[in-house]
Amino acid sequence: MERVQGPQSRWSWVEVNLAALRRNTSAFKRQLERGVQLMCVVKADAYGHGAVPCAKVMHSAGASQFAVATVAEGVALREAGIEWPILVLSEPPVDCVGTLVEHDLMPSVYTADFALALGEAAAAANRVARYHLAIDTGMTRIGVRRADAVELRRTIDFHRGLECAGTFTHFATADVPDDWDFALQINRFRETVEALRGAGLETGLVHCDNTPGTIMHPECHFDMCRVGIGLYGLHPAEITRAYLDLEPVMSVRGRVTRVIYPNVGDGVGYGLTWRVPKQNIQVATVPIGYADGLARELSNRMEVLTGGMRCRQVGNICMDQFMFAVDVNPTRSYRPTRPVEYGDVVTILGADDDERISAEDMAALRNTINYEVVCDFGMRLEKIYT
Repeated sequence: MERVQGPQSRWSWVEVNLAALRRNTSAFKRQLERGVQLMCVVKADAYGHGAVPCAKVMHSAGASQFAVATVAEGVALREAGIEWPILVLSEPPVDCVGTLVEHDLMPSVYTADFALALGEAAAAANRVARYHLAIDTGMTRIGVRRADAVELRRTIDFHRGLECAGTFTHFATADVPDDWDFALQINRFRETVEALRGAGLETGLVHCDNTPGTIMHPECHFDMCRVGIGLYGLHPAEITRAYLDLEPVMSVRGRVTRVIYPNVGDGVGYGLTWRVPKQNIQVATVPIGYADGLARELSNRMEVLTGGMRCRQVGNICMDQFMFAVDVNPTRSYRPTRPVEYGDVVTILGADDDERISAEDMAALRNTINYEVVCDFGMRLEKIYT
């Protein structure tokens, strides 16, 4: 493994492989027929990977639009020079309409009061505010109820300050093969789009496929696909691995800040939940903790990599640091390793020689999903782009 030295102010960092990100984006773009647009989801700071540099790479690889979760995320992209269309994936508070207009952000719309306030703000600025109509087809999270979609559009379409640039829904079970609920949602969406068009209403770009939908359901690509987690090299479900090869984009590493040989019986960390069982055990410290996304529930359960070897993490993970153990005279209960030294690179997530710790590995230990793992690591650690 080529060693990245990391920041000097704190020996812990996230590595983001932009070449892998570009290859993943291109792989999704190749799934789409000519004319179908790719919208890349960069919410939550691009799932912890850094929204601005990721968006630039994604655009160079074929993305034409982007999606965020909050108005602030959209504003940050605009202020960084991202000029391409940006969709806010929910209807924000009505107090945000001026900001949306000022920064040319497209909100999701599903209530008349919000839409009309947006139109008024746009008209006052001598602009037209574009929006996407969100349809609730069964996930029961956001969107206008499908039976009310035509009435909502008729209520707001008179306003000269509004333009419907898209119509979309979101699937709850796109990653489940032959799923009844997925089939029901897509049928409901098709019927709603047809009803809108039958009423003479413009739908804009029609889109519904998320990452698993884009991979597994090309019949639902419509005018655009919204891809999120897959761009970052992570699969939304085990089944999608058979359809598309992806490369993990994020690695998390730190360097050893302290290493000692404690006495037999010495405890490690808050609560002394692990004690040194014998002589010739090294305990090393790395400055990454639960405030950096390394969940405390992983304490005494996870492993790390250093020098291509696996080592067990020991003691309770702290807010800013964790410890791991190395047996320099290994027995069957310990995997053989070399002694570690101050400054050695330690991999928490990613590859080291032939060994790898994946987001899925960590998610399984936490009883969660890979999405949460990478988002958590994006909270505080400095990002280095390679």
